[in-house]
Amino acid sequence: MPANLNSSRHLRVASVQMESLPGDKKANFQKIESFVQKAAARGVRLILFPECCITGYWFIRNLTVEQLAALAEPVPDGASTRQLVELARRHNITIGAGLVEAAGEAVFHNTYVIALPNGAMHRHRKLHAFEHASIQNGSEFTVFDLPEGWRVGALICYDCNLIENVRITALRGAEILIAPHQTGAVRSRNPHLMGMIDRRLWENRHADPESIEREFRGDKGRGWLMRWLPSRAHDNGLFLIFSNGVGVDDDEIRTGNAMILDPYGRILAETWKAEDAMVVADLDASLLAESSGRKWIRARRPDLYTPLTVPTGLECDTRKLKFEE
Repeated sequence: MPANLNSSRHLRVASVQMESLPGDKKANFQKIESFVQKAAARGVRLILFPECCITGYWFIRNLTVEQLAALAEPVPDGASTRQLVELARRHNITIGAGLVEAAGEAVFHNTYVIALPNGAMHRHRKLHAFEHASIQNGSEFTVFDLPEGWRVGALICYDCNLIENVRITALRGAEILIAPHQTGAVRSRNPHLMGMIDRRLWENRHADPESIEREFRGDKGRGWLMRWLPSRAHDNGLFLIFSNGVGVDDDEIRTGNAMILDPYGRILAETWKAEDAMVVADLDASLLAESSGRKWIRARRPDLYTPLTVPTGLECDTRKLKFEE
């Protein structure tokens, strides 16, 4: 778990929650560009947008393979990736945003692109994809360095549910976890999970903001996140930037709750507003070295953990699990 010993580092970051239009990449990118301009004006060095925010998200489960192919783009040579790289260069800021990647003949990935201001880019392919039968799982962890000297890792939505994924990302030196999502108010047969929000509350949000914000703060949104999200930051001693969709996502309502957490699992900035929004926080590297999670990682006993790599027979494809919920 290599560490940058310079504890005087600071980094201003932003997390965006936004409502994406299904398949309308032009409109979605216009939103991204507007937030990037605002963030750059505030001195932000890293801004993150939600999973599949460029292409739209939940509607893709109902697309034919041909329709999915028409929506998807290659990475890094597709138009959206090139636009992100140019936007990052123009505003001298690192930008993360998600889309559906075309990776070969009828091969697709749920991919998150991180464009750096020097023209470089990184991508993370979701490890636990379930959105469409033709969207395949990624097979690699994504950890890299920012120009400002911070080491970051990326995990998309369901990837963060598995504690092993976050721990491996931390062991590879990540100090910041990029965590784009599309979650909240998800349909479930389990009464102890989130459950859906009445779309009429969203449509009436301007006249009655209190009702929809109550749902966003409750167990369909923030309340559910608070059961597990802070532990991912705390137990691994890293900052966590949670970005999420908000509003209509096909037949569900996303709850936003854009949030930035410190290595102790404390919330540095958040919102529960029922609208496109951005939260900003300054990360202080001096919090990393003595955080509980980093001390606990030093107390690990790898000789005891071989069973973690041995199949138990209980393993199941994420798509099957997701659609059984």
